Amino acid sequence: MPPGPVNRNTSYNRGIFFVIEHLEYTISKWLYIEYEHASKIVGKDRLIFTNIKKLEDSKILSDLGFVKRESFTEIFDSEKIIILDPKAPKELKPEDFKNKEAVIIGGILGDHPPRGRTQKLITAKVPKALSRNIGDGQFSIDGAVYVAKLVSEGNRLEDIPIERGLHIRLGSKAEIFLPYFYPLKDGKPVISEKLIKYLTSNDIVRDEERLLKGEINEKENADPFHIR
Repeated sequence: MPPGPVNRNTSYNRGIFFVIEHLEYTISKWLYIEYEHASKIVGKDRLIFTNIKKLEDSKILSDLGFVKRESFTEIFDSEKIIILDPKAPKELKPEDFKNKEAVIIGGILGDHPPRGRTQKLITAKVPKALSRNIGDGQFSIDGAVYVAKLVSEGNRLEDIPIERGLHIRLGSKAEIFLPYFYPLKDGKPVISEKLIKYLTSNDIVRDEERLLKGEINEKENADPFHIR
């Protein structure tokens, strides 16, 4: 059972839980920042991290929301959830939240081009669950949480402005390009200021240099920004 009551007394389900099924080997700095921002967006009392196998990861995430060792498949009835999957054929609508307890978001840092990991690692496990997309592109984890929250409150996807790709300036001659979709709030992309600071800092350069020098062990190679 989910950790707390689900409120169904509104037109749409504003008491829905937002569940992040953690699927990365480690919690990198980048991943943690997105998780932290998701917690700020919906509140720690409505955010659940599932599939957290390591005690150290559980401790790291305990200040951001509920933490469960089990997968979401062991906690929720498949007919009571919505899975956000970029490959789902239908778009998410406010009506989809009726009689639902949770929306499931993959705790996966995006690949470019996408590899369809949400479909393989989440949707395929629960064929009876409702799967929906929130657009024809790939969103950040916190961005997906933000969009799902708005739709759960009665907003429609076509009314939520989206920026396709984000350019972050590095001085006057360089920039970082993030090839993902970002919802806009008051005309600005929904992205953590902490993430922008990290991406434009020497920290990420240091982490990349450590990777190139072979100072990061084999299991960390896919995730060179592990929290230490």
